[in-house]
Amino acid sequence: MPIQYKDSIIEATNHCRTKASLFDVSHMLGITLKGKNAIDFLQTLIVGDIKALEDGTGSLSVFTNELGGIIDDTVVTKVSGEEVYFVVNAGNRDKDVNHLKKHLSSFSGDVEMTLHTDNAILAFQGPQAVDVLQQYVKEDLSKLYFSMMRKIEIDGKECLVTRTGYTGEDGFELAIPNQHVLGIAEKLCADERVKLAGLGPRDSLRLEAGLCLYGNDLDDSISPIEAGLTWCVSKSRRDKCDFVGGDVIKKQLADGVSRKRVGLLVGKGAPARQHADITTVDGTKVGEVTSGGFSPVAQANIAMGYVEKAYSKIGTELKVVVRGRENSATVAKMPFIPTTYHRPS
Repeated sequence: MPIQYKDSIIEATNHCRTKASLFDVSHMLGITLKGKNAIDFLQTLIVGDIKALEDGTGSLSVFTNELGGIIDDTVVTKVSGEEVYFVVNAGNRDKDVNHLKKHLSSFSGDVEMTLHTDNAILAFQGPQAVDVLQQYVKEDLSKLYFSMMRKIEIDGKECLVTRTGYTGEDGFELAIPNQHVLGIAEKLCADERVKLAGLGPRDSLRLEAGLCLYGNDLDDSISPIEAGLTWCVSKSRRDKCDFVGGDVIKKQLADGVSRKRVGLLVGKGAPARQHADITTVDGTKVGEVTSGGFSPVAQANIAMGYVEKAYSKIGTELKVVVRGRENSATVAKMPFIPTTYHRPS
Protein backbone atom coordinates (compact mmCIF):
# COMPACT_ATOMS: atom_id res chain seq x y z
CA MET A 1 0.00 0.00 0.00
CA PRO A 2 1.50 3.38 -0.98
CA ILE A 3 1.60 6.40 1.32
CA GLN A 4 -1.06 8.06 -0.83
CA TYR A 5 -2.74 7.93 -4.20
CA LYS A 6 -3.73 10.99 -6.25
CA ASP A 7 -5.42 12.83 -3.39
CA SER A 8 -3.46 14.52 -0.63
CA ILE A 9 -3.48 12.88 2.79
CA ILE A 10 -5.84 15.58 4.06
CA GLU A 11 -8.23 15.09 1.13
CA ALA A 12 -8.15 11.30 1.51
CA THR A 13 -8.78 11.52 5.26
CA ASN A 14 -11.79 13.78 4.78
CA HIS A 15 -13.10 11.55 2.00
CA CYS A 16 -13.12 8.52 4.30
CA ARG A 17 -14.93 10.52 6.99
CA THR A 18 -17.68 11.56 4.55
CA LYS A 19 -17.91 8.88 1.86
CA ALA A 20 -16.03 5.56 1.45
CA SER A 21 -12.39 4.54 1.11
CA LEU A 22 -10.80 1.25 0.13
CA PHE A 23 -7.48 0.22 1.69
CA ASP A 24 -5.48 -2.77 0.46
CA VAL A 25 -4.23 -4.36 3.70
CA SER A 26 -3.38 -7.74 2.18
CA HIS A 27 0.04 -7.57 3.83
CA MET A 28 -1.78 -8.53 7.06
CA LEU A 29 -2.31 -12.22 7.79
CA GLY A 30 -5.51 -14.03 8.71
CA ILE A 31 -5.13 -17.10 10.94
CA THR A 32 -7.63 -19.78 11.95
CA LEU A 33 -7.35 -22.16 14.88
CA LYS A 34 -9.68 -25.17 14.83
CA GLY A 35 -10.25 -28.06 17.21
CA LYS A 36 -11.87 -28.97 20.51
CA ASN A 37 -9.13 -27.15 22.42
CA ALA A 38 -8.55 -24.24 20.02
CA ILE A 39 -10.03 -21.59 22.31
CA ASP A 40 -8.36 -23.02 25.41
CA PHE A 41 -5.02 -22.86 23.61
CA LEU A 42 -5.48 -19.30 22.37
CA GLN A 43 -6.48 -18.12 25.82
CA THR A 44 -3.09 -19.17 27.16
CA LEU A 45 -1.56 -16.54 24.88
CA ILE A 46 -4.00 -13.61 24.90
CA VAL A 47 -5.67 -11.58 27.65
CA GLY A 48 -9.31 -11.79 26.51
CA ASP A 49 -12.13 -14.20 27.30
CA ILE A 50 -12.96 -15.60 23.88
CA LYS A 51 -15.15 -18.33 25.38
CA ALA A 52 -17.58 -15.68 26.59
CA LEU A 53 -18.14 -14.23 23.11
CA GLU A 54 -21.19 -15.15 21.08
CA ASP A 55 -20.45 -17.15 17.94
CA GLY A 56 -19.68 -14.83 15.04
CA THR A 57 -18.49 -11.93 17.21
CA GLY A 58 -15.04 -10.66 18.06
CA SER A 59 -13.02 -8.36 20.25
CA LEU A 60 -9.66 -6.63 20.31
CA SER A 61 -7.05 -8.49 22.32
CA VAL A 62 -3.27 -8.69 22.67
CA PHE A 63 -0.64 -11.41 22.71
CA THR A 64 1.69 -10.96 25.68
CA ASN A 65 5.22 -12.08 26.51
CA GLU A 66 6.63 -13.32 29.81
CA LEU A 67 7.20 -9.74 31.01
CA GLY A 68 3.63 -8.69 30.21
CA GLY A 69 4.71 -6.78 27.10
CA ILE A 70 2.60 -6.76 23.96
CA ILE A 71 3.80 -9.06 21.19
CA ASP A 72 0.98 -7.90 18.92
CA ASP A 73 -2.56 -6.61 18.99
CA THR A 74 -5.27 -8.48 17.11
CA VAL A 75 -9.02 -8.71 16.64
CA VAL A 76 -10.11 -12.24 17.56
CA THR A 77 -13.43 -13.61 16.29
CA LYS A 78 -15.07 -16.65 17.85
CA VAL A 79 -16.45 -18.45 14.80
CA SER A 80 -17.77 -21.31 16.94
CA GLY A 81 -16.89 -23.22 20.09
CA GLU A 82 -14.18 -25.01 18.12
CA GLU A 83 -12.92 -22.29 15.76
CA VAL A 84 -11.39 -18.83 16.09
CA TYR A 85 -10.17 -16.41 13.42
CA PHE A 86 -7.83 -13.48 13.91
CA VAL A 87 -5.68 -11.13 11.85
CA VAL A 88 -2.12 -10.17 12.81
CA ASN A 89 -0.09 -7.15 11.79
CA ALA A 90 2.13 -7.37 8.73
CA GLY A 91 5.37 -6.43 10.47
CA ASN A 92 4.74 -9.06 13.15
CA ARG A 93 3.48 -11.97 11.08
CA ASP A 94 6.67 -14.06 11.31
CA LYS A 95 7.11 -13.27 15.01
CA ASP A 96 3.45 -14.09 15.73
CA VAL A 97 3.42 -17.32 13.75
CA ASN A 98 6.64 -18.49 15.43
CA HIS A 99 5.16 -17.61 18.83
CA LEU A 100 2.03 -19.65 18.05
CA LYS A 101 4.04 -22.60 16.71
CA LYS A 102 6.33 -22.58 19.75
CA HIS A 103 3.43 -22.86 22.16
CA LEU A 104 1.52 -25.30 19.96
CA SER A 105 4.49 -27.66 20.04
CA SER A 106 4.12 -28.07 23.80
CA PHE A 107 0.31 -28.07 23.87
CA SER A 108 -1.29 -31.51 24.09
CA GLY A 109 -4.85 -30.64 23.04
CA ASP A 110 -6.70 -30.77 19.71
CA VAL A 111 -5.71 -27.65 17.72
CA GLU A 112 -5.02 -27.13 14.04
CA MET A 113 -3.63 -23.83 12.72
CA THR A 114 -4.28 -22.52 9.20
CA LEU A 115 -2.53 -19.48 7.72
CA HIS A 116 -4.77 -17.83 5.14
CA THR A 117 -2.11 -16.90 2.60
CA ASP A 118 -4.69 -17.61 -0.11
CA ASN A 119 -6.78 -14.60 0.97
CA ALA A 120 -6.33 -10.90 0.33
CA ILE A 121 -7.73 -8.40 2.85
CA LEU A 122 -9.44 -5.12 1.96
CA ALA A 123 -10.51 -2.53 4.52
CA PHE A 124 -13.63 -0.73 3.27
CA GLN A 125 -14.30 2.24 5.52
CA GLY A 126 -16.55 5.28 5.74
CA PRO A 127 -20.21 6.19 6.24
CA GLN A 128 -21.20 5.24 2.69
CA ALA A 129 -19.27 1.95 2.57
CA VAL A 130 -22.31 -0.05 3.70
CA ASP A 131 -24.53 1.31 0.91
CA VAL A 132 -21.90 0.57 -1.73
CA LEU A 133 -21.21 -2.95 -0.47
CA GLN A 134 -24.93 -3.73 -0.09
CA GLN A 135 -25.27 -3.62 -3.90
CA TYR A 136 -23.14 -6.76 -4.18
CA VAL A 137 -24.49 -8.90 -1.33
CA LYS A 138 -27.87 -10.53 -0.67
CA GLU A 139 -27.70 -10.35 3.15
CA ASP A 140 -29.10 -7.32 4.96
CA LEU A 141 -25.93 -5.59 6.17
CA SER A 142 -27.88 -3.40 8.59
CA LYS A 143 -28.15 -6.52 10.80
CA LEU A 144 -24.38 -7.01 10.84
CA TYR A 145 -23.20 -4.93 13.78
CA PHE A 146 -19.76 -3.78 14.89
CA SER A 147 -17.42 -6.73 15.69
CA MET A 148 -19.65 -9.30 13.95
CA MET A 149 -18.26 -11.58 11.22
CA ARG A 150 -20.10 -13.67 8.65
CA LYS A 151 -19.31 -15.72 5.55
CA ILE A 152 -21.04 -13.69 2.85
CA GLU A 153 -20.97 -13.85 -0.92
CA ILE A 154 -19.76 -10.60 -2.49
CA ASP A 155 -20.67 -10.53 -6.16
CA GLY A 156 -21.18 -14.29 -5.92
CA LYS A 157 -17.79 -15.00 -4.31
CA GLU A 158 -17.67 -16.32 -0.72
CA CYS A 159 -15.74 -13.98 1.56
CA LEU A 160 -15.28 -13.32 5.27
CA VAL A 161 -16.96 -10.01 6.09
CA THR A 162 -16.25 -8.42 9.48
CA ARG A 163 -17.87 -5.15 10.51
CA THR A 164 -14.80 -3.51 11.97
CA GLY A 165 -11.92 -1.29 10.96
CA TYR A 166 -9.08 0.97 11.94
CA THR A 167 -10.48 4.43 11.23
CA GLY A 168 -13.18 5.05 13.83
CA GLU A 169 -15.72 5.01 11.00
CA ASP A 170 -18.31 2.39 10.21
CA GLY A 171 -16.95 -0.12 7.75
CA PHE A 172 -15.75 -3.62 7.00
CA GLU A 173 -12.72 -5.83 6.64
CA LEU A 174 -13.14 -8.18 3.70
CA ALA A 175 -11.09 -11.39 3.45
CA ILE A 176 -11.35 -12.34 -0.22
CA PRO A 177 -9.81 -15.27 -2.12
CA ASN A 178 -6.80 -13.98 -4.04
CA GLN A 179 -8.23 -14.88 -7.44
CA HIS A 180 -11.33 -12.73 -6.84
CA VAL A 181 -9.98 -9.69 -5.02
CA LEU A 182 -9.12 -7.58 -8.07
CA GLY A 183 -12.58 -8.00 -9.59
CA ILE A 184 -14.34 -7.13 -6.32
CA ALA A 185 -12.04 -4.15 -5.71
CA GLU A 186 -12.71 -2.83 -9.22
CA LYS A 187 -16.48 -3.10 -8.74
CA LEU A 188 -16.32 -1.23 -5.43
CA CYS A 189 -14.06 1.47 -6.86
CA ALA A 190 -16.32 1.93 -9.88
CA ASP A 191 -18.78 3.64 -7.53
CA GLU A 192 -18.21 7.41 -7.51
CA ARG A 193 -18.43 7.43 -3.71
CA VAL A 194 -15.32 5.23 -3.36
CA LYS A 195 -11.65 6.15 -3.59
CA LEU A 196 -8.49 4.16 -2.93
CA ALA A 197 -6.57 5.30 0.14
CA GLY A 198 -3.03 4.65 1.34
CA LEU A 199 -0.94 4.51 4.49
CA GLY A 200 -0.95 8.30 5.00
CA PRO A 201 -4.68 8.75 5.55
CA ARG A 202 -4.87 5.38 7.32
CA ASP A 203 -2.45 6.76 9.91
CA SER A 204 -4.24 10.08 10.37
CA LEU A 205 -7.63 8.33 10.60
CA ARG A 206 -6.50 5.86 13.27
CA LEU A 207 -4.76 8.62 15.23
CA GLU A 208 -7.93 10.75 15.22
CA ALA A 209 -9.76 7.66 16.51
CA GLY A 210 -7.18 7.18 19.29
CA LEU A 211 -6.15 3.75 17.98
CA CYS A 212 -2.67 2.33 18.57
CA LEU A 213 -0.14 1.45 15.88
CA TYR A 214 2.11 -1.46 16.75
CA GLY A 215 5.76 -0.39 16.62
CA ASN A 216 4.81 3.15 17.60
CA ASP A 217 2.35 3.04 20.49
CA LEU A 218 2.72 -0.64 21.37
CA ASP A 219 5.72 -2.92 21.57
CA ASP A 220 7.24 -5.83 23.49
CA SER A 221 8.13 -3.58 26.43
CA ILE A 222 4.68 -2.01 26.91
CA SER A 223 1.93 -3.81 28.82
CA PRO A 224 -1.80 -3.50 28.04
CA ILE A 225 -2.26 -1.73 31.40
CA GLU A 226 0.30 0.94 30.50
CA ALA A 227 -1.23 1.24 27.03
CA GLY A 228 -4.70 2.07 28.35
CA LEU A 229 -5.99 -1.30 27.15
CA THR A 230 -6.94 -2.62 30.58
CA TRP A 231 -10.44 -3.24 29.22
CA CYS A 232 -8.92 -5.90 26.92
CA VAL A 233 -8.04 -7.96 30.00
CA SER A 234 -11.43 -9.58 30.52
CA LYS A 235 -12.74 -9.24 34.09
CA SER A 236 -13.42 -12.98 34.14
CA ARG A 237 -9.68 -13.61 33.70
CA ARG A 238 -8.24 -11.07 36.12
CA ASP A 239 -8.32 -13.37 39.14
CA LYS A 240 -6.16 -16.08 37.56
CA CYS A 241 -4.48 -14.14 34.74
CA ASP A 242 -3.65 -17.59 33.35
CA PHE A 243 -1.90 -16.46 30.19
CA VAL A 244 1.71 -15.71 29.28
CA GLY A 245 2.93 -12.80 31.41
CA GLY A 246 -0.19 -12.96 33.55
CA ASP A 247 1.69 -12.68 36.84
CA VAL A 248 3.14 -9.31 35.78
CA ILE A 249 -0.20 -8.01 34.54
CA LYS A 250 -2.01 -9.19 37.68
CA LYS A 251 0.46 -7.20 39.79
CA GLN A 252 -0.04 -4.12 37.60
CA LEU A 253 -3.80 -4.41 37.96
CA ALA A 254 -3.40 -4.45 41.73
CA ASP A 255 -0.60 -1.91 42.18
CA GLY A 256 -0.95 0.35 39.15
CA VAL A 257 1.74 1.37 36.66
CA SER A 258 4.29 4.18 36.55
CA ARG A 259 3.50 5.37 33.01
CA LYS A 260 0.36 5.69 30.93
CA ARG A 261 -0.57 6.32 27.31
CA VAL A 262 -2.29 9.67 26.86
CA GLY A 263 -3.70 11.80 24.09
CA LEU A 264 -2.31 15.27 23.51
CA LEU A 265 -3.65 18.39 21.85
CA VAL A 266 -0.56 20.21 20.65
CA GLY A 267 -0.17 23.91 19.91
CA LYS A 268 0.26 25.55 16.52
CA GLY A 269 3.26 24.98 14.31
CA ALA A 270 4.87 21.73 13.23
CA PRO A 271 3.08 18.66 14.68
CA ALA A 272 4.84 16.48 17.23
CA ARG A 273 6.18 13.22 15.83
CA GLN A 274 7.38 9.91 17.26
CA HIS A 275 10.20 10.23 19.83
CA ALA A 276 9.54 13.91 20.55
CA ASP A 277 10.14 14.65 24.25
CA ILE A 278 7.18 15.45 26.49
CA THR A 279 8.11 17.80 29.34
CA THR A 280 6.51 19.66 32.20
CA VAL A 281 5.97 23.39 31.74
CA ASP A 282 9.31 23.98 33.48
CA GLY A 283 11.18 21.66 31.11
CA THR A 284 11.50 18.38 33.04
CA LYS A 285 11.14 15.39 30.71
CA VAL A 286 8.22 13.16 31.75
CA GLY A 287 7.53 11.18 28.61
CA GLU A 288 7.79 10.69 24.86
CA VAL A 289 5.47 11.02 21.88
CA THR A 290 4.77 7.73 20.08
CA SER A 291 2.45 9.01 17.30
CA GLY A 292 1.54 12.47 16.15
CA GLY A 293 0.34 14.55 13.25
CA PHE A 294 -2.20 17.06 11.99
CA SER A 295 -5.86 16.12 12.28
CA PRO A 296 -7.76 17.17 9.14
CA VAL A 297 -11.09 16.76 10.94
CA ALA A 298 -10.22 18.44 14.25
CA GLN A 299 -8.05 20.99 12.43
CA ALA A 300 -5.44 20.66 15.15
CA ASN A 301 -2.14 18.99 15.92
CA ILE A 302 -2.77 15.79 17.89
CA ALA A 303 -0.51 13.14 19.37
CA MET A 304 -0.29 10.10 21.61
CA GLY A 305 2.51 9.24 23.96
CA TYR A 306 3.54 7.83 27.32
CA VAL A 307 3.97 10.03 30.37
CA GLU A 308 4.65 9.46 34.03
CA LYS A 309 1.38 8.61 35.76
CA ALA A 310 1.36 11.85 37.77
CA TYR A 311 1.03 13.82 34.51
CA SER A 312 -1.62 11.67 32.82
CA LYS A 313 -4.77 13.41 34.05
CA ILE A 314 -6.92 14.98 31.33
CA GLY A 315 -6.33 18.73 31.24
CA THR A 316 -2.73 18.57 32.47
CA GLU A 317 -0.61 21.26 30.79
CA LEU A 318 2.66 19.98 29.31
CA LYS A 319 5.07 20.80 26.50
CA VAL A 320 6.47 18.83 23.58
CA VAL A 321 9.79 19.51 21.91
CA VAL A 322 9.28 19.88 18.16
CA ARG A 323 12.32 20.61 15.99
CA GLY A 324 14.18 21.95 19.00
CA ARG A 325 11.35 24.24 20.05
CA GLU A 326 9.00 23.81 22.98
CA ASN A 327 5.33 23.73 22.03
CA SER A 328 2.35 23.74 24.36
CA ALA A 329 0.43 20.50 24.84
CA THR A 330 -2.60 19.49 26.88
CA VAL A 331 -3.53 15.96 27.92
CA ALA A 332 -6.80 15.25 26.09
CA LYS A 333 -9.48 12.59 26.04
CA MET A 334 -9.36 10.08 23.22
CA PRO A 335 -10.71 9.50 20.65
CA PHE A 336 -10.06 12.99 19.35
CA ILE A 337 -13.19 12.78 17.18
CA PRO A 338 -16.39 10.76 17.78
CA THR A 339 -16.43 7.20 16.45
CA THR A 340 -19.37 6.01 14.33
CA TYR A 341 -19.34 2.23 14.69
CA HIS A 342 -22.57 0.49 13.67
CA ARG A 343 -24.13 -0.80 16.89
CA PRO A 344 -27.68 -1.88 17.80
CA SER A 345 -29.84 1.14 18.64
